[in-house]
Formats: sequence, structure tokens, C-alpha cells
Amino acid sequence: MHRKTLRWAAPAAVGLVFVLAGCTAADGSVDSAEDSPLTEYFSAFYGGEMSEEEQQAQFETQNKQREELVAQCMQDEGFEYIPAPSTMTFSSGTEWKPEDREFVAQWGYGAVEYPDADEQPEPEQMTPDPNADYVMALSESEQAAYYEALYGPGPTEEEMSEDGSYEYNWETSGCNGWADHEINGDDPLQSDEFADLMDAVTKFYESSATLPAMVDLDREWAACMDAAGYPGFASQADAQNSIYEELNGVYENSTETGPDQATMDEIHEREVELALADLDCRKETDYRAKYQKAQFAAEEQFIADHKTELEAMKAAAEQARP
Repeated sequence: MHRKTLRWAAPAAVGLVFVLAGCTAADGSVDSAEDSPLTEYFSAFYGGEMSEEEQQAQFETQNKQREELVAQCMQDEGFEYIPAPSTMTFSSGTEWKPEDREFVAQWGYGAVEYPDADEQPEPEQMTPDPNADYVMALSESEQAAYYEALYGPGPTEEEMSEDGSYEYNWETSGCNGWADHEINGDDPLQSDEFADLMDAVTKFYESSATLPAMVDLDREWAACMDAAGYPGFASQADAQNSIYEELNGVYENSTETGPDQATMDEIHEREVELALADLDCRKETDYRAKYQKAQFAAEEQFIADHKTELEAMKAAAEQARP
């Protein structure tokens, strides 16, 4: 089967979403992550200013163009490929209300059970892959060549980090990557021009928990949790993380059918109790409002220190968007 060399590209979509979702303002209202000072500079990468309907329409248009390009590329590689329809839906679903006691009493942190879980499509309801029959008719070696043409050869052991992640190289990501790059162009966040800025952003968020105001706030919250019978948490995030870490362990040690329902029910019961105590201590310490005030002040200072680079990055993102 004829093979040719392609320069392939990775997707340029950015999923940069910062914390602070659902922060309670001093007046009792709930501010969203979109209010974050730094969010203004990154929303251009993912269309944050568009409505769900606008995002859905843009995605469907781009997906149609992308799938046609993938089909062209796969044909050049010597394979058949039928463009697949869009299956992604932009919908916020049930409003997430982590500061509402009734909501937390039902869902906890949303680790075991969460809103709209019953609305996830069953396998038989999902759109079938129009290329499944063609791929199944190929020999084992032809299937391997098909998937390498479609997705690229995959990372080597040297390219993989300990946690299984790797740097996504647009030049080695198959026809999917090439098609994405044809539509989206180069990702400004991956360019050398903004490498130092992105390193600074990463270090900023990694160190934000050590800000004096944050440390004092977590100490106050931890004392409240200790008094409520939940000692051992150094920061507010540790409470939620403890549930997810336990769940990870359960799934890792479960059979192919997954963990038994009794185990999940028991974890969910403890999750809700912990989340309610966490909520009470957040309210007692005015945690969300104080956290947001400290975080936003730190972001404003970061912006002041990197104003020129951030403006250049935002302009590059707006220019690169289709």
C-alpha cells in the first residue's frame, strides 16, 4: 500500500479554564470564572464570549470541513474514509451550585453521582462510526496502517511522562492533526514567542496557594473542619481531592464490571457528609469571597507585570481563530 510523508498538525483548541468557578462575592452573589481578570486574555482561544448556540454552530461547521479534509488525506494515504457527523454538544446542563446546601446534600462534590448523569447516551444510542465496517474488513496489519495514517504513530516511551501525558506534536498526529491545522493554523500558546509567558502563567497558578492570604484562609478553614470532626486537611481543595483519590483507588482495584454499587453508595454517603461540612466551614470563614479577592488581586498584579506579553498573546489568538 502506497505511503507518503505528510506534515501533520495537532488541534489548536485550547481548554484553558481557571479555578474560581462558583465563587461567592461579598454581596452573596456568585461570580463565575469568566470574571477572573486573567480569563479575558485566554477566552479568545476557546470562544468564551460566544453563546452555547454560537459555539455549537461554529463547531459543526468546522467539524464538517475538518472531516472532509481527513477524508482527502486518508484517500491520499490509500484508504477509504467517510466523513463522520458531529457528536459534540455545547450545553451547560444542570446549573452547578456548590454553595447551595440542598444541591450539595444531593450531589456532594459530584464525584460518585452528578447531575445529568442519566442523560448520558447509552452505547446503542451513540452515533455509529461510518468507517467501522470498512476498518473491520482490513487485515490486522492494514488496520494498524489505517490508524497510524489517521492518528499518527503515537508517542514513544521516551516521549511519555510518568503520568502518561506527552507533548502533542502537530507534525506527528496523522490526518486528524493535519486537518485540524489546516482549519485552525498554529496554536499561539505552543509557539516559542509565548513560551516564557506560559511558563510564568503556570508558575503563577502553581504558587497561588502559597500566597499569605490563601495560607491564612486555609488555616482558618482547616481549624473549622477539625472542630467539625474532619481533621487532617491542610487546604480546602484537599477535602474534595480526598474523595476523588479514593475513587481512583476503587476503580484501579475493581473488576472489569467496575466497583460494586454498595461500595459506591457508601463512598457517596461519606462524600456528601464531608462536602456539607466543607460548605459550612466555607460559609463560616467567608471562604469564597476572601479567596476570590486574594486570587483576583494576585492576577491583577500578574497582568501589570506582563501586560505587553499578554496583550500580544491575546491579539495572536484573535487573529488565529477561524
